[in-house]
Amino acid sequence: MEAATQAQPPAIIVMGVSGSGKTVVGEALAERLGLPLLEGDTFHPAANVKKMSSGVPLTDADRWPWLDAIGRAIHDAPGPVIVACSALRRAYRERLEAGAGRPILFLFLDASKETLASRIGDRKGHFMPPSLLDSQLATLEPPGPDEPVIRISVEPSVKDVVEAALAALAKHGVVPARA
Repeated sequence: MEAATQAQPPAIIVMGVSGSGKTVVGEALAERLGLPLLEGDTFHPAANVKKMSSGVPLTDADRWPWLDAIGRAIHDAPGPVIVACSALRRAYRERLEAGAGRPILFLFLDASKETLASRIGDRKGHFMPPSLLDSQLATLEPPGPDEPVIRISVEPSVKDVVEAALAALAKHGVVPARA
């Protein structure tokens, strides 16, 4: 298994709570790097979307099949890939890594509760209501220093966040320096 993991190209999981900008930053990184983006929300079963739309937080039992589906999609991707996925708890990140079968680097989008609430309140057409922000923050276990993570503040503009992410990814040797 170790050799197979070494042979697979890396995956970058853009993670954070609702409103942190996972999709927006993930799309921008995918475009700049010429990589596909897997949007984690599209892997949720209908029952999960219905629960969240109704303001009911997901349980671990709800999340395991979703995380497994994302892990399989990463595993099956033929090359490097960007993934937008909340990955809120260490156990979720470990589950994603186990399913992916390749190295993963987590790009943790960090912001204040006020910024997150403002962003969630401003967006249209998303199934995650603002009322679930507190449960997301309560579930969040920020990645520890022993995890493969780059922490990026999303308080600046999206353009600045993307530039900071690209610079950090280049510093870690994950992407070319001139992406």
